[in-house]
Amino acid sequence: MVDLSINCGGIKSPNPFWLASAPPSNSAYQVCKAFEAGWGGAVWKTIGEPVMNVVNRYGSVDYNGQKILGLNNIELISDRPIEVNLKEIAETKKLWPDRAVIASLMVESKRETWHDIVKRTIDTGCDGIELNYGCPHGMSERGMGSAVGQVPEYCAMITEWVTEVSTIPVLVKLTPNVTDIRYPGRAAKKGKASGISLINTLNTVMGVDLDTFELKPSVDGRGGHGGYAGPAVKPIALHMVSQVAIDPEIQLPISAMGGVSTWRDALEFILLGATSVQVCTALMHYGFRVVDDLLEGLSNWMEEKGFKNLNEVRGKSLVRIADFGDLNLLYKTTARINESVCIQCNLCHIACEDGAHQCIDILPKEKQLNGKTLTINQPKVREEDCVGCRLCFIVCPVEGCISMVRKDDGKEAITWNELMKQLPQPLTWEALRQFQHKHGIEIH
Repeated sequence: MVDLSINCGGIKSPNPFWLASAPPSNSAYQVCKAFEAGWGGAVWKTIGEPVMNVVNRYGSVDYNGQKILGLNNIELISDRPIEVNLKEIAETKKLWPDRAVIASLMVESKRETWHDIVKRTIDTGCDGIELNYGCPHGMSERGMGSAVGQVPEYCAMITEWVTEVSTIPVLVKLTPNVTDIRYPGRAAKKGKASGISLINTLNTVMGVDLDTFELKPSVDGRGGHGGYAGPAVKPIALHMVSQVAIDPEIQLPISAMGGVSTWRDALEFILLGATSVQVCTALMHYGFRVVDDLLEGLSNWMEEKGFKNLNEVRGKSLVRIADFGDLNLLYKTTARINESVCIQCNLCHIACEDGAHQCIDILPKEKQLNGKTLTINQPKVREEDCVGCRLCFIVCPVEGCISMVRKDDGKEAITWNELMKQLPQPLTWEALRQFQHKHGIEIH
């Protein structure tokens, strides 16, 4: 048996899977139901100043038959009174002492206001606090949410107000709507945060109805920007989590979220430095039962790989992150088609011909079928011209049909940064061609 328990900045839970602060964690009923299903923790839906929500609240991107590839929302923080939420948080923690119960907070930018709600929150017995500096709609127009997360000075200031009085761990939830996530991350560290949560939702306009010209979602004919989540945002979230994880000035535990639907998604975040993994959109789509896949999949993978606990797994992919200037210029691959499984859809040819480097030909090939000889059109890679871009591999609908085969011997390696030290400066095309010719790199 593997050990899935974690300690995220002082917040302990039996497994790394938490409900994100969102509609699925809006009440004691929901959180308790999630804990019964097996979730290790829950970040309560953000509580704070009185709000009124609107309808409709959600819009989605559906693609190629998949529902909710991306989910946009204009829902605000909890519209239930603070007193009700705090009471239910206390009740939930008493019922589930081994699970992580974290309160998400957002109030106006006044020291005394933050001190008051933090003290009241601590009285519930919850395990930690998450500061919502990420909401990109509604609250940000009032000087809260992403309006704080986008200004490192505000982020540090309010975090310090909270940590002045908090006796429990404090996580700072960052907004992705910035040019460089490291700066607000460093500000959270300066404010003495116990850890960092990211990413919150991306600021988006979901779409326009081509018949009514209304935005999606529409509130009595009008709409605007909202927060975007779901599987489509995972690559952005992975990048930002890794940037925070490798920054030497931050070095804080990370609670990661952004498009987690399966155990594989969650594991990618853990490999890039996350301690806990929060989930929202998948729950809104499929319900709390998705935790079965998360727990079983992660446990089986760890057993198969020989890992005993998550500390042995966390961050193992961070050493693989490199700047472009540190990538090996002499690494060479070419595409190769397995004709025995090829279905002659010719997508590889079309993609290469129109979108890449014109190195896949369509050639006639005889094929025996039911005793008859047929002539089919078989795509074939001109390997001498292939630049190894991998587009054909990506568009091919048959798993294992196209592979990327290494062509260099692996004995030599040079990066762009190293090359710039060797070649005359300023660099000329002729000097670069001579280098390519010396190392057998095809020139296109």
